[in-house]
Amino acid sequence: MVELITGIVSVTLFINYGLSADLGFFLFLMYLLIVVFFIDLEHQIIPNELVMIGMLGGTILFFYTLFRPFQIFADHSWWNPLLGMVSGSGFLLAVAFIGSLLYKNEEVMGMGDVKLFAPIGLFLGWRMTLLALFLSVVLGGMTSLVLIVLGKATRKSAIPFGPFIVVGVFITVMWGWDIAHWYLDFFWY
Repeated sequence: MVELITGIVSVTLFINYGLSADLGFFLFLMYLLIVVFFIDLEHQIIPNELVMIGMLGGTILFFYTLFRPFQIFADHSWWNPLLGMVSGSGFLLAVAFIGSLLYKNEEVMGMGDVKLFAPIGLFLGWRMTLLALFLSVVLGGMTSLVLIVLGKATRKSAIPFGPFIVVGVFITVMWGWDIAHWYLDFFWY
């Protein structure tokens, strides 16, 4: 299954980005996230080592973008990936903190999910990081509702969020700006 998904993701990214630095960076990110998907799904944990590898790749991308534009950022602001790193992780950290206050002694959000959005933000920049976060929450929420309705989960069931992050990031990498433009055209014009 892992090999099939990796192959499909690779071909899809190549079709979208062609032979480019963008392709190389997104292949790196998605290969890492595919591993995260299956580990979190099976063990409900996102290993720190994978987050650190993602941070290393994101740091290399950050320095690359100081000299060359990166398509998904849609601007040349040097701080865009740094703000992306803070915006995604910061939002999830706030959710975890507020959730722990409201639901005393229950972990609402795993810290692996919070940490995972740091390298994602470096790769996506702040605008697309927020879109990926939104898509992840919507996908996770809809799936949780379906599982509850089908009786496969309860309101208190622990459902790993990592797989939804991975799918949300992939959708964003492939069609993020198309979604953003559709939203702006539909709701603001």
